Amino acid sequence: MCPHTPPCPPAYAPGHDAARLVAFHPEQGWGLLCNGVVVFEDTGELLPDGRSLLPHRARCAQAA
Repeated sequence: MCPHTPPCPPAYAPGHDAARLVAFHPEQGWGLLCNGVVVFEDTGELLPDGRSLLPHRARCAQAA
């Protein structure tokens, strides 16, 4: 249960990565969000049930 007001989005909701960071380990390249999602510096994510989400960095537009 999220103690923040307003509460952080649940782990499986759209926008779940807007939850507050509760642990951060930049030397290891990861952080833990309030909703249990682990986020990695390459923008990949690990959900509480063990599923992973691939990195989703914005791609740069290529010059024509």
